[in-house]
Amino acid sequence: MNENVVLKPGEARCDAESYQDILDQDTREVPWALRQEAAPFLGDEPLSVERFIDPDFFKLEVQKMWPRVWQMACREEDIPEVGDYTVYENVGMSFLVARTAPDKIQAFYNSCLHRGRKLKTQEGCANQFRCPFHGLTWNLDGTFKENPTAWDFPHMTKENSKLPEARTGTWGGFVFINPNKDAPDLETVLGPLVKHFERWRLEDCYKFVHVGKVVPANWKITSEAFMESFHTVDTHPQIMPFLACANSQYDVFSDYITRQISANAIPSPHLDASKITQQEILDEMTGGAGRRGGAEAGLQVPDGMTARAFMAEVSRQAYNAEDGNDYSDKSDAEMLDAILYNCFPNISVWGGFLPNIVYRWRPNGMDVDSALMEVIWLKRCPKDGPRPQPVPFHMLGEDEPWTAAEELGGLAEVFEQDMANLPFVQDGMKASGTGVVNLGNYQEMRVRQHHIMLDRYINGEL
Repeated sequence: MNENVVLKPGEARCDAESYQDILDQDTREVPWALRQEAAPFLGDEPLSVERFIDPDFFKLEVQKMWPRVWQMACREEDIPEVGDYTVYENVGMSFLVARTAPDKIQAFYNSCLHRGRKLKTQEGCANQFRCPFHGLTWNLDGTFKENPTAWDFPHMTKENSKLPEARTGTWGGFVFINPNKDAPDLETVLGPLVKHFERWRLEDCYKFVHVGKVVPANWKITSEAFMESFHTVDTHPQIMPFLACANSQYDVFSDYITRQISANAIPSPHLDASKITQQEILDEMTGGAGRRGGAEAGLQVPDGMTARAFMAEVSRQAYNAEDGNDYSDKSDAEMLDAILYNCFPNISVWGGFLPNIVYRWRPNGMDVDSALMEVIWLKRCPKDGPRPQPVPFHMLGEDEPWTAAEELGGLAEVFEQDMANLPFVQDGMKASGTGVVNLGNYQEMRVRQHHIMLDRYINGEL
């Protein structure tokens, strides 16, 4: 970097090759979405720790933000047949998300209109919703069907006793709900995400991993641990030989959509790349610590080829053999890199053609000090043959580590390292001597955007 150049706040970058420089070396044409950059300076004011630890601030989120935002409730494949339903819950809200016709999904408030009992407590399939308390029953489409003692309820008519609904929308095979009738439509909120993912078509994927665990930290502390990559140097040192962390790219594309990208098969700028051979990069990458889980251990990088180009080609051939889809024109970046998009407030979806990771974070009930984190993993459906069934949800117990979820492979260790920080972040904020936390201008602008949007909801702007 030229020391004579005076940079404005937010313009400083890691003194290493940029992600765009890495894309310039790709062996295939890089899609336009990965070439986009959007890095506004969002300010450098500290954030109050009260945002993460104060029960009163948490109450404001519950009252003014959560009932007004789009939230991913399930995958369409979770409710494939008419009558299939699942229960989505968050901060005291409960919804029955049901397929009520072959091409229609509805979300009903999960509460009997008689005495308020939840109509359902777990997923299933039904042709009606009958309250287990007194037997009042609703049709699958939410219309009132019957009351066993209707003679005593002349005031409960079919016209005034339909189950209240939340709005629903679908994108990429996901089902979203929003309790707010006046919110912008889902496509408007997703905005750039829709265009960027046209090439990656998550609607053609199926769920082969779904693991969750309660984390002893506020939901924002938990989610924001996955909004930057520079914690790798101290939290995940084992992946530094093959992950370009400090020179990751960060973008804020809209109010709701942000992104970070970290190149794979490229050493961290914190290491001396001249002392790491291409074979060593490959060995570390396939040894179990990354998303690949060690399946390709023992491979040899051909002379004159980089580990990145070689591993991308190995991936193209492996995925083609597995699902029959053609990956021959897909870029190295799409076959290897960590491409994380976030949609405010609580979902992250990975782009590219590797098995796509999806994160979802929610408060753990009404507890300001804990959160529910879920990891969903998607694979592309076979080109020929039936669509695989989605896996059931695997909820880890309080004392079970992420490594108890064998289906996560080498990533379980990475998650466990992340989780080792979070309780101490929660406790450390309570012990703060200043009452604030400070953010980086570039590497943590996604975190800052998260709080900008949260403030807009709490202040009644949205």
